Amino acid sequence: MQNITLHKEFRNTDYSGSRNFPGIKAACALRKILSPRSTQRLDLNIGDIIHLKPLSPTQQITLLVFDEKGQNSPSALNLRKNIKLSCDDFDSDELMGWILSSGGIWTPEFDAVTIQLSELAVLTTRTKCTAWIIRPISIVDFAAKNTCGEVEVMLKHGNNTGSVNLPAPLGAIRDEFTVKKGTAISYVVEPGEFIQIIDVEGQQCSDFTAFRQAPLDQGLELSVDGTATRSMVRGSYPQPGLLDKFFDADLNPMLRVVQDTCGRHDTFGVACTARGYEERGFPGHVNCSDNISAVLEQHGVQKRTAWPAINFFWNTWIDEHSHKILTEESYSRPGDYVVMEALDQLVCATTACPDDLDPINGWNPTDIHVRIYKTETTIPRAIAHRQKEDAPMSITQESPFHPATSKLTSQYSVARDVWAPTCYPSVGTIGEYWACRENVTIQDMSSLRKYDIVGPDAEALLQLATTKNMSRLSIWRGTYALMCDESGQVIDDGTLFRLGHELFRWCCGSEESARALRTIATERNFQVRIHGMGSAMPNLSLQGPKSRELLKTIVFTQPTVPSLDELKWFGATIARIGDRDGIPFMLTRSGYTGDLGYELFCAASDAENLWNTILEAGQKFGIVPMGSEALNILRIEAGLAAANAEFAPGIDAFEAGLGFAVDLRKDDFVGKSALTRNSENPRRVQKGLIFEGNDVPASGATVYADERPVGIVTSATRSPQLGRTIALALMNIEHSNEEEGVGVGQMDGHMKRLPAKVVQTPFFDPERKRARG
Repeated sequence: MQNITLHKEFRNTDYSGSRNFPGIKAACALRKILSPRSTQRLDLNIGDIIHLKPLSPTQQITLLVFDEKGQNSPSALNLRKNIKLSCDDFDSDELMGWILSSGGIWTPEFDAVTIQLSELAVLTTRTKCTAWIIRPISIVDFAAKNTCGEVEVMLKHGNNTGSVNLPAPLGAIRDEFTVKKGTAISYVVEPGEFIQIIDVEGQQCSDFTAFRQAPLDQGLELSVDGTATRSMVRGSYPQPGLLDKFFDADLNPMLRVVQDTCGRHDTFGVACTARGYEERGFPGHVNCSDNISAVLEQHGVQKRTAWPAINFFWNTWIDEHSHKILTEESYSRPGDYVVMEALDQLVCATTACPDDLDPINGWNPTDIHVRIYKTETTIPRAIAHRQKEDAPMSITQESPFHPATSKLTSQYSVARDVWAPTCYPSVGTIGEYWACRENVTIQDMSSLRKYDIVGPDAEALLQLATTKNMSRLSIWRGTYALMCDESGQVIDDGTLFRLGHELFRWCCGSEESARALRTIATERNFQVRIHGMGSAMPNLSLQGPKSRELLKTIVFTQPTVPSLDELKWFGATIARIGDRDGIPFMLTRSGYTGDLGYELFCAASDAENLWNTILEAGQKFGIVPMGSEALNILRIEAGLAAANAEFAPGIDAFEAGLGFAVDLRKDDFVGKSALTRNSENPRRVQKGLIFEGNDVPASGATVYADERPVGIVTSATRSPQLGRTIALALMNIEHSNEEEGVGVGQMDGHMKRLPAKVVQTPFFDPERKRARG
């Protein structure tokens, strides 16, 4: 392994505290978390600096470095080749495509550099080059769960390159320019070209408007219209993120949003005006509306005092009490951007807002950069995912099952950092639902988070961190458990499987639980490692009464692990497709439907084949692919809790209806004292509601007894099984009696009431006989 000299000034740097390190914040062009078998390409100039930071102790990283002629040249980073890298040890498709498209020759092995990371390493670029950062792990080690943790990669542009804080290009650039602070620029784009608007330094707003060129040539000004757009996309002032498309007043689509890394914008305010500054005592202050008028004049657009605009990176919201529009500092970080595809020939104007009186630009206006990409460029749809507000960004990825699922549907939504199918139109949500209740369904669940907890103190850590007694958990067994904070509120829920005496796998909903585990491990000085699997182990769910019959036709297990017939509820095993040489995967008897079901965890490289094999074998069992919409109906019928619904800030584990997952008999664990107190004197409980009519209330709707609020709907749907609307609700203990009549408020809670009665949950199979059977 190669040793790298560490730069002293970066040894103890914590990048999460960006405001404490403004120099680093201003220079960060890319931050990426690399999981096992993943890669990251970096196009480097002289003086660029790469930071490699292990997120758990002692990680290995491999680098391939190519000079401008495509020759292997690790000396560009002051490195020497020290290993042969096999392309079987990582997901090499992107690298192969890059080499072949550049006219290079593909080879199954490369001379490469391996670095052992025990702390932050810093590499400086000597000559212009392209570096590929790789996390290799063999298929054998991956299947055997000998996985490694995550590494953070950060790129800092050098001062001598003339570079600004820009993300790597997304494709072939036709034109690019910088809009200096307090100015505006107009430009023309063709249909199919992409516009990337980049916040260079962070917390800088940029107003945008566009006109269709053809009507403008005829003297008609048809620009992006806020009212038409909100009506077409059925949106109002935005929640985090942008509207999907933008239309003119004739309802012609003009722009399609492709990528958004910020997630907070005001999509239709008015660009700042001279009058706005004058009335605050600043006559003559430069403003975006006048700037827009000035740059559009050459295109024949009439001057306006106030320009309606898309206000990129402007953080606004509507106060639920006063209904006023409020604003604070922008959420955008250096290099955040929005990408839109032009759907017509457009005349556009982009500003760098000059407002230095308000928090919207952090009281410090800076530049905006614009790139225009050629029509032949392919830019996938994506938004940014951050584990926390100050964490590195990852862009929404396609699941390894996407090549298979995309042949069956184009309807996807974001699930954390993965595109997940919502529905398969050939069957429809209700058809998928009935297939799960009567036959068998297959679903991509790759957005599930997976962490391996390994080491002599793994059990002790989990005893403290979770609500279940892990000392009673046998190898190849699993359990549903919670992680709570000191007040008993649920941080995360998940299934935990014991794969060895000192090896557990935690499959959960978010990264919060991993942070909780790492905090406890550090405080207690536990000898344990917490490995985030990232995208390295996608999983699918096979659910329904015929799921076991289907698996019997394709599953092979070794005699040293539980067989399929021996796999009881929450059991786990290692299986293969067909025989001892087939696709390996971890098989668990678990799911989120309340029905008989299994989950399969495999290597990313095997995902498409695994999906296709199961789908083909399942035809005689009536198998149907299922999306998230049907799953939501199933889980509500089964009374299963969801994050930010049944458990959310301010709701403890018992109030969330998860008391069955809390073992107050075991020794101390985080949140035990609060949960013990709350269990003895509960204020609220989770109950079910069955409605008389077919109206489906919104989550968050108030439950009333006469005129008094007595509860809140946490999830609601229309149950195909019952033919009735049902809901899960958090009810005051005094109004939680079964059969009690209540009403759910609509139209401000009082103008319309939906009659309902309180019932026990689950609505479907209350004794869980189907799941256990």
